Amino acid sequence: MRKDSKMAKFLQSYGYDMILGAIAAIYVLMAPYTKVEESFNVQSMHDILYHRHHLDSYDHLEFPGVVPRTFIGAFIVSFFASPFVFIISFLGFPKIYSLVAARLVLGCIVLSTLRFFRIQIRIKFGHQVESFFVLLTSLQFHLLFYCTRPLPNILALGLVNLAYGNWLKGNFYSALNFLIFATVIFRCDVILLLGPIGLELLLTRSISFWKTLKYCVGTAVVAVALTISVDSIMWKKFVWPEFEVFWFNSVLNRSSDWGTHSIHWYFTSALPRSLLVAYPLSLVGILLDRRVPFLMVPVVSFVMLYSKLPHKELRFIISSVPMLNLSAAVAASRIYNNRKKAIWKLANMVVLALFAISAGCTFFTFMASYNNYPSGYALERLHEISHPANVMGGEWVHIDTFSAMNGISRFCESAYPWR
Repeated sequence: MRKDSKMAKFLQSYGYDMILGAIAAIYVLMAPYTKVEESFNVQSMHDILYHRHHLDSYDHLEFPGVVPRTFIGAFIVSFFASPFVFIISFLGFPKIYSLVAARLVLGCIVLSTLRFFRIQIRIKFGHQVESFFVLLTSLQFHLLFYCTRPLPNILALGLVNLAYGNWLKGNFYSALNFLIFATVIFRCDVILLLGPIGLELLLTRSISFWKTLKYCVGTAVVAVALTISVDSIMWKKFVWPEFEVFWFNSVLNRSSDWGTHSIHWYFTSALPRSLLVAYPLSLVGILLDRRVPFLMVPVVSFVMLYSKLPHKELRFIISSVPMLNLSAAVAASRIYNNRKKAIWKLANMVVLALFAISAGCTFFTFMASYNNYPSGYALERLHEISHPANVMGGEWVHIDTFSAMNGISRFCESAYPWR
């Protein structure tokens, strides 16, 4: 009986984390390769794990990219992944297993921050809303698929989740500090979320202006000093990466060189595809619970402000998804509680149907993404069918631009004689 009670307590505490973690892990194992958007952090993690202090061997010095990025995220993930990578190397497994390990570690970090946010949802809105929050997140593809991908947006998402959790908890200054760290170090565009949240807290007199100024300036100075100190060493020049990103994308508007979308694209394409059933439910949640608009207005404002930038990608607004899911979970919970009443019964049936449709959409989206890394699969197949041990000298494989953008990274390299 004691063992059963311990197991029940464990599942009650960590069951939801195991569900979300298992789904994210399946995505990693089924699609271990990465895209060009992730290339800087992927190559950085590889170099930190394998080249260590030999900076001259690092990939970014040979292929610096359009703008510099921070190494801080890569250092954090590599630190926690290093024991697993050591075991993988000791056992002689291919380096691709190290990439899987690093991505799983990143997923654990991001999902642990989502756990903190989820616990605050339970405290403020109840267990049932928490359950629907997990269900909606599980039925969506993008959040759990992206949470293991070393994008600057995902590294920032971890801090944004902590900010959301502190926001619900009433620790408003802590929430703002996490958003400042995310803005200064990982994604300068988080300022579009920081601004509306800070303004709302000031207008509702939840925070003091002078105290906020003191805390925020102090946090910003520490964050700027940290990123300049670390990244100037790694880049071998004085640099604040996110300031250069801000200048390139926002001031010069050079991000438009990579394509543009209409001003409504986030609301008419990106969010519907990402949220699925949670998209209409998130709008209903605003009407059903007077606590929700206070949380939703800054998040919707964030998406609206970002819509002004011509170059658009779903990952740019991925930080809005957890809070939108909260609003949707509130609506789903209310509909479920009133399911025995006439109109609510019909609404409950519609929601159940949309749940099933969302699951089907997620499956098809995953299958499309599974086949979206042709170069990684091609190199894997080359290693399988070739036998370089029968050849004298090294076996050279040329990686062209398309291949480097669609699945191949340093983690895909095999040991000598492959080069």
